[in-house]
Amino acid sequence: MPLQINNLKNKAMSNTNISSPPVWTDREKLIFRFFFLFFILQAIPLSVDFFKIVFGFNWFHISYGDIFNLTRLSAKFLPGADSFINWIIVAIIALIGAMVWDKSKYKNINYDRFYYWLRVVVRYRLAIGIIGYGFIKFFPLQAPFPSISNLNTSYGDFTDWKIFSMSLGIVPSYEAFLGAIEILAGLFLFFRKTATIGAAIILVFTGNVFISNLAYEGGEFVYATYLITFALFVLWFDAQRIYNLVSLERPTAPNSFKPLFVGKTKTLRLVLKTVIIFFFVFLYGFKTYSGFHHDPYQFPRTKGLARAAGIYNVSEFRINGRVLPYAAADSIRWKDVVFEKWATISVRSDRKVIVDSANYEQVFKNDKDRDYELAGTAGRHYYSYTVDSVNHVLLLDNKNPHYRGEQLRLNYSRPDSATVILSGTNQHRDSIYVVLNKIDKKYPLKLSRRKALKL
Repeated sequence: MPLQINNLKNKAMSNTNISSPPVWTDREKLIFRFFFLFFILQAIPLSVDFFKIVFGFNWFHISYGDIFNLTRLSAKFLPGADSFINWIIVAIIALIGAMVWDKSKYKNINYDRFYYWLRVVVRYRLAIGIIGYGFIKFFPLQAPFPSISNLNTSYGDFTDWKIFSMSLGIVPSYEAFLGAIEILAGLFLFFRKTATIGAAIILVFTGNVFISNLAYEGGEFVYATYLITFALFVLWFDAQRIYNLVSLERPTAPNSFKPLFVGKTKTLRLVLKTVIIFFFVFLYGFKTYSGFHHDPYQFPRTKGLARAAGIYNVSEFRINGRVLPYAAADSIRWKDVVFEKWATISVRSDRKVIVDSANYEQVFKNDKDRDYELAGTAGRHYYSYTVDSVNHVLLLDNKNPHYRGEQLRLNYSRPDSATVILSGTNQHRDSIYVVLNKIDKKYPLKLSRRKALKL
């Protein structure tokens, strides 16, 4: 492994001749072959999602979500969320490849050159990956301010991960600061002289992300580990020499291999570097800025019923013509209803909710796939809806994948600005009649917390 390679090299160097190039032993070569193949396979997006993502969007009208999904790609042989099983598969392939390489005529290559180019691939892949998350934090998209439904859900009805996400969402300036750090670290990685600084920042920053995911049961700990291993590889190149020089006060050799770019090679290098930085920094940053103002990806974009957003008390509830009085433990009667600004209605009752536990980062274009508002949340059933403004009909679909196919068809009337009357059929085809009265509720999180509050 490169971690051991530099160590072995430094031990082999004489104090009186620190400028002589280190000699690669057979053991070092064997270790390097394995890790060369391992990191190359990890960096190249060998994924079951690759073709779906790359060919699934319009390259002439690309969105920030498309670019983010590209930065998020990693080696994946199994569908679904990231898993360390994919790492085991990559390691097996790398091990077999290293053994074949050892028996081939290419085993005596210039290992210093291969080590240099492997580091280039790893640091560029790491830069792209960390910048992908940096911009959706810098423009606070990843953890948005809680929805009205979330603000009216009991604390105990949230999973640990959802509490963590909303805690970040209520302080967008801090979220933007975290994003700026990630972007800065990514920019450092694009240049050899500052790559070690960028890797050190990422190691500390992403290490905290990894621990947070474990503590709050998040779904990003595998990908966080992916970024950490890449940062360790980049950092070790200089870390061993810095330790020898500063801590052990030993003579330390500088980097013995420097690439020489001339003519067309130099031009090609500059063009490729410019294209990568333009696409993943300038274009992605502009698209993310635009998306923050016009299409935040966590919540649906379709507008809801006009001037209806807010929380409503259920003052009257009838089912099949029978009035149900309020009862805290009633699984049929609704307790309150929330109309979001977008086309989502959430209903609170004592009816059990099977929690949608999707908690790893995904950027969806279609409203039906945007599930942040209900993910990690119990206590409420969330419905997307369409409005027939001519016939005054709402068609509700339960957004939770555990209740797929559950629909309600409701006629609506609005006798005044604070009242909504719903009548129609529920998911069991029972007739229901609901009178909703809007509550003029104040939310301290939306008011100044540095001044006296008037509730």
